Amino acid sequence: MAYRTFTIGLFALIAAGGTAHAQNDDHSPHDLAIAAGYKAAFLCSGIFNAGQTEAEVAADDLTRIYPGYRSLIDSLPAAIDRERQRVSVRFADDMPPRVAQWRPHLGCAQLPTGADPEGEIRPPGLAVELHMRDLSGIDVLPWPQGDAAALRALPAGEEAALDALLGAALDRMTYGEGTETTAVLVVQNGHIVGERYRTGYNIHRPQRTWSVAKSIAATVIGRAVHQDIVDLEEPAPVPAWQTPGDPRAAINWHHLLHMSSGLWSPFAGNRTDDVYFGGQLVTDSIPGLPLEAAPGTRWRYANNDTLLAMRALRSALSDGERALAYPFTELLWRIGMTRTTPETDWQGNFILSSQVWTTARDLARLGLLYLNDGVWQGERLLPEGWSAYVATPAPDQPTGRGGVGYGAQFWLFGREQDLPAGTYAAMGNRGQYVMIVPERNIVIVRRGFDAVGDGSRFDIAAFSRDVLTALAD
Repeated sequence: MAYRTFTIGLFALIAAGGTAHAQNDDHSPHDLAIAAGYKAAFLCSGIFNAGQTEAEVAADDLTRIYPGYRSLIDSLPAAIDRERQRVSVRFADDMPPRVAQWRPHLGCAQLPTGADPEGEIRPPGLAVELHMRDLSGIDVLPWPQGDAAALRALPAGEEAALDALLGAALDRMTYGEGTETTAVLVVQNGHIVGERYRTGYNIHRPQRTWSVAKSIAATVIGRAVHQDIVDLEEPAPVPAWQTPGDPRAAINWHHLLHMSSGLWSPFAGNRTDDVYFGGQLVTDSIPGLPLEAAPGTRWRYANNDTLLAMRALRSALSDGERALAYPFTELLWRIGMTRTTPETDWQGNFILSSQVWTTARDLARLGLLYLNDGVWQGERLLPEGWSAYVATPAPDQPTGRGGVGYGAQFWLFGREQDLPAGTYAAMGNRGQYVMIVPERNIVIVRRGFDAVGDGSRFDIAAFSRDVLTALAD
């Protein structure tokens, strides 16, 4: 029945597709395929990870996006198969639709462009004994492992001041004209002291992290360092670099975590759209990039370095089911991040440079792990000093960013931004922030849907300063 339903919908889309495709004649087939993948990916993740309606996904994740895709998204017809938990988006009359397939805990993986939706490609899933676990039972545990007794009252004056700031964060004006905040959360001394959500969002509704995922990736790798699976001084075991004489074999874990691999990329901050939205494997082209600088001598922000670090970890874990389960069993579920969904490509490579869906509370838990230097409820999960490592400036630093520096997959703030020394943050596209302020034992989380490319950014430094002022030291 599911196949028949999909087939009928497919022929209907083909019949209706001519007009839409005629409007897109100025775009290359590749551009259309990427745009279709973008739409399929966000509809799939929004509906099946976050429980949203198609209209809710369209209003946030498909609005104010990369300018090059805006004119295409609306004209590409989507088919949502809720029984099979997949989304298909047509982009050409002579090609199969772009397909994103959901799996429990691993979210949506895109099939490669041109793949037969009914063909042999089946993105991998977790073992049955893992994905059948009832993780929702953790919710009733006390915070931070669960959600019970999470909120702690402040003195009246502080509570009123903080409440006013949370409201200002959502007003689309105070901290950036036209910015769109979905959640703000403040943790002080281990407890949530302020929390506010926009309509449609709550403590358990996730959204995409974008590059905050890089900091999650660094934490997963930190767990592997603590277990002696990874030695940061050793070359990263990327399989494509193991031919004797390959100069990229000199790239070690430090280089990848510090964004100093020396690998070429088309431009700084490369978007890797073919991986994110085109169904390309992490292993297809990224490991084949050539060197253009000696490893460790140049800072250049690149999704590639994070993707390669996670590919190296998969290799260190021998590629199998253990590698797929590792982020869950060794980190996420241990610290109560049960609403966090790290997604993969169609061969099971984690796309932890961007493609994670999570909640404000789960990100607060991540921040708490760092405030406690990797110890969670008495158990050390990360190496001693890991928090200091990720917050230590990399050997080479970015320029022209208002004095904001870079550590190991975290951004560095401090006196130049009128914040306490040692403040550091996970940051992502469209205004995703996790500010960690060790000096004040505070974590500040902000989630949003700020415009890409032509709108104001949420001023996280100003908001953080105001929060710290409102709260007693």
